[in-house]
Amino acid sequence: MRSSTDAAALRPPRSLAQPGVSGVWIALASSAVFGLSGSFAKSLLEAGWTPGAAVAVRMLGAALLLLVPALVLLRGRWSTLRSNWRTIVLFGLFGVAGCQLFYFNAVSTLSVGVALLLEYLAPVLIVLWLWISTRRTPRTATIAGSLLSLAGLVLVLDVAGGMKLDVGGVLWGLGAAVCLVVYFFITAKQNDGLPPLVLAAGGMLVGGATMLLLGAVRVLPMQFSLADSQLAAWPTPWWVPLAGLIVFSTVLAYVSGIMAARALGSTVASFVSLTEVLFAVLWAWLLLGELPAGIQLTGGALIVAGVLLVRLDELRPPRARASRTPSPAAPSSAVPSPAAPSIVPVPAVSVPEPAAPAAPSAAHGPRVAAKAGPAG
Repeated sequence: MRSSTDAAALRPPRSLAQPGVSGVWIALASSAVFGLSGSFAKSLLEAGWTPGAAVAVRMLGAALLLLVPALVLLRGRWSTLRSNWRTIVLFGLFGVAGCQLFYFNAVSTLSVGVALLLEYLAPVLIVLWLWISTRRTPRTATIAGSLLSLAGLVLVLDVAGGMKLDVGGVLWGLGAAVCLVVYFFITAKQNDGLPPLVLAAGGMLVGGATMLLLGAVRVLPMQFSLADSQLAAWPTPWWVPLAGLIVFSTVLAYVSGIMAARALGSTVASFVSLTEVLFAVLWAWLLLGELPAGIQLTGGALIVAGVLLVRLDELRPPRARASRTPSPAAPSSAVPSPAAPSIVPVPAVSVPEPAAPAAPSAAHGPRVAAKAGPAG
């Protein structure tokens, strides 16, 4: 889930064998700080905050920190905002407000690891969406990876076991996955005219304002608390997890995540973003003493393996196929005309991207860039 610029402005992803080293480190750092958000948020929720209040303060605090640098980058070029306002609004509503609100509601009743695993079903949802919308059957590896992730979901939810999961929390987690799909599509496009910091600042402002509006009309419960919270078994003032949530898990995470997605392209960024699940479980264990049950860890491993399989399928070169309809100008030629449509392989997260006219492919969907992602 960056603007409505021409598809030609999209940067083709680099090969997995030649990623920019700095881009990989940026993506890893983004995943690490994104993974902190669940632990920081849960400590606030347990201290008496509502998810809506935590999201609103997080967004508005981040917007204030990013406002001055964003204005400096714009240098009075307000036309940039006018030409990209749809991207900024959608990013704020889905990639910021919706994704985080759903995720925070999920962690209020589920463990951080389980909530994040539910959210990370987004790549599977994208495969299903592209399958339905393009009516092109994915390749075998993509289907196998999707089924593997769904099997992992069954284990995470422990459907056949005695563990009881809150149904509302599960639905919130799946809602976060849907919002994450939108986030992937929005942040996939390369748009040099809209700096990542400006997109992040605008999205935070839109998301925070939306939360406050919903709270003002009493659609969304808003409750704040100045009580101490618990982090790593130590009582801490309320502002400590809040500051960490704003500075590390929002400002640094979103800006670096957008930078990583633009620098690495879809394939590499998608692989690196999976480390957020590992970071989130690690932080929850260290800061909250929270660890999913064994069967849930097994299910989580299947989900991650399924997503990896889907994304590995993207690395496979497209299978060349001869044109079934010969060109009128060259009846004997097996090469399709330059106008013949071509489709590039389906990754785990993808947006439409132009294919080279002379290289038709038999793969099954458009390519998308991934986040070093927003779990929350």
